[in-house]
Amino acid sequence: MKSLSRILSAAGLALGLALAAVPAGAQQPAAQPPAPLKPASPAAIAAAKDLLNLKGVSGIYAAAVPNIVQRAKDQLLANNLNYQKDLNEVAAVIAQSLAGREKEIGEQMAKIYASDFTEQELKDLNAFYKTPVGQKLLVQEPKSVQTSMAYMQQWAQNFSETVLTEFRSEMKKRGKPLS
Repeated sequence: MKSLSRILSAAGLALGLALAAVPAGAQQPAAQPPAPLKPASPAAIAAAKDLLNLKGVSGIYAAAVPNIVQRAKDQLLANNLNYQKDLNEVAAVIAQSLAGREKEIGEQMAKIYASDFTEQELKDLNAFYKTPVGQKLLVQEPKSVQTSMAYMQQWAQNFSETVLTEFRSEMKKRGKPLS
């Protein structure tokens, strides 16, 4: 479970960084609105919430509000160093006043799952995750994903060397050796 917690913390950090990566007020192309969700019954949404709870998904977005507040403060601080004390104080006030808003993410995720899966499928998934093999999957999958990601990074690094070698060989054949 500690590994799951670490993976979820890392995912939360990634989400926070992704959410904070776009500077506030930056001119961005208009994002396409998400496809409308299929209507879902309250029971389907409840089953989706149960599933997300079993999977510990809230850990992914738990730090979204403080991360975004911190990013906004850092952005403002970059051009207003003389307001550091005030910005720190205001950041604490804003973080406090907006605490809990990250739950909106969980609510929408439940609606998305309830739109993507039938109520019965969600109930079946919940039943599965409560079985011994489902519990093992919850514990083991983050480790398996982490090990897989490490393998993919190593593979990509090795394959990159192969590609570079091929580039050098082909360019040498053209009389244009690369360094």
